[in-house]
Amino acid sequence: MINLAISIVMAAAALLVFKLVTGWSLLLLILPALAAFSAVFYLLNRQVSRRVQALMDGVQKDLTAGRVDKAVDSLRQGFALAGRQFLLASQFHGALGVLLYARKEFDDALPHLEKSFFRDWQAQATLGALYFQRRDHARMVEAFERAVKAGKKEGLPWSVYAYCWQKAGENAKAQAVLARAVEVNPTDDRLRANLTAVQNGKRIKMRAYEPAWFQFHLEKPPPELSGGRRVVWQRR
Repeated sequence: MINLAISIVMAAAALLVFKLVTGWSLLLLILPALAAFSAVFYLLNRQVSRRVQALMDGVQKDLTAGRVDKAVDSLRQGFALAGRQFLLASQFHGALGVLLYARKEFDDALPHLEKSFFRDWQAQATLGALYFQRRDHARMVEAFERAVKAGKKEGLPWSVYAYCWQKAGENAKAQAVLARAVEVNPTDDRLRANLTAVQNGKRIKMRAYEPAWFQFHLEKPPPELSGGRRVVWQRR
């Protein structure tokens, strides 16, 4: 947003300068004003994008090394850039919310997840899991529907959605979710296996999605994973 405001000011300045120098009509002045706006907007956004890329690369390295606390601190610092571009704040909120949730800081994670970008399937699926744990099924459905719409080719959000319905005792709804998932992803063996399991009255199996699955805190991880700090985070 700040980049947009600066670009508009620079375009207005270019229009004024060309008017004073050339005496052109307003119609002719539109072209240099648009050129100035486009050039400034592009350069400013490119500068911010480079800073964001460097920050996110650092976050990814910290997560790979198990330095979750440092990654969280870096994302918090990133909000200083949030006002420079559209949707940047929502992307930071989504990433931070996922990490806080993974650390079981559910109350702190909630407001960030609620402000996350609606096309961020990982953040939306995490929000759905949080609402499920709070027995808010109406909001759970809203969040998961955004997740599976954004990540329709990803098996994990579909299976987590279905798992929550099955855990709530709603096998028919779990089956309906998985049927939709298989229709969109007919070659996904994990989705097909879970659909078959529900159709046969059996539990959905999520181990095929570990370790990312355990970050939803809907099932206790095995001992070999329960003490780790590594977080699986999907880059946008």
